[in-house]
This record gives sequence, structure tokens and C-alpha cells, in this order.
Amino acid sequence: MNSSLQAMRDLLAEDQRYKLDAYQFIRESLQYAHEHMIGELAEDASGEKTGPRHVTGQQLCEACRLYGIEQYGYLTKMVLGNWGIKSTSDFGDLVYNLIRIEQMRKSESDQREDFDDVYDFADAFEPEFELTVKDED
Repeated sequence: MNSSLQAMRDLLAEDQRYKLDAYQFIRESLQYAHEHMIGELAEDASGEKTGPRHVTGQQLCEACRLYGIEQYGYLTKMVLGNWGIKSTSDFGDLVYNLIRIEQMRKSESDQREDFDDVYDFADAFEPEFELTVKDED
């Protein structure tokens, strides 16, 4: 069996707070961040492209919010809750679980606490309405 697959199975057995879908959502949200929020590849001092730019914890939380709304609309909060995700802190736990089994990487400046209280789940996935008043002439 593939060692990364076994590592994921072991992780799911060890930390049963989150479903496999939650980990897949984090990966997809990271991809979303690179494609829609971060943009260009990082460069080293000589100008060589070195790979995707680093995504901070706060940026990943925002990518999770936007990607979730794009994928699940008004049901985002319910879908994430079904997978065990109830706050941005859960995004951090998921990311650091993936780092621990070497399926994600972190920079020296990254901290687990970067994910705490980034936004309030009660409001973050609610639809935004704008009311306009039509002038009666």
C-alpha cells in the first residue's frame, strides 16, 4: 500500500474529529488560493521561478471561505460542519495534521495559531445582500 495513503488512513483513525472530505477540502482550497488569490509563482533572488507562492494561514482561511461558497453556496456551513469543521481553528488543525504526515509544508514563520479566529463561522457563509432604493421620479 502507498505510504501516503497509509499515513492518511492512520491519521483518520487517530484523529476522528474530521472526515476525509475535510482534508480534501483543505487541499482544494489551497489550490484555489494559488489560482485565484495568490497568483504568480515565487521567484528566488536571481529571478528564477521556484514554485507556488506561500499561502499564509489567514489567506488559506479566506480561500476556504470563498471556495466553500463557490462549491456549496448557502449550504457551506452545514457541509463543513458535517465534516467536523466548525471554526477557522479547525482549518489549522487539519493543515497541521497534514504537515505532520508530510502531505503539506510550512514555512518557518507559520504557526498553528495563525488560523485561530480569522472569521466568525456564524456570519462568514451567510449570503450578502445589497438593498437598493429605486428613485420614483
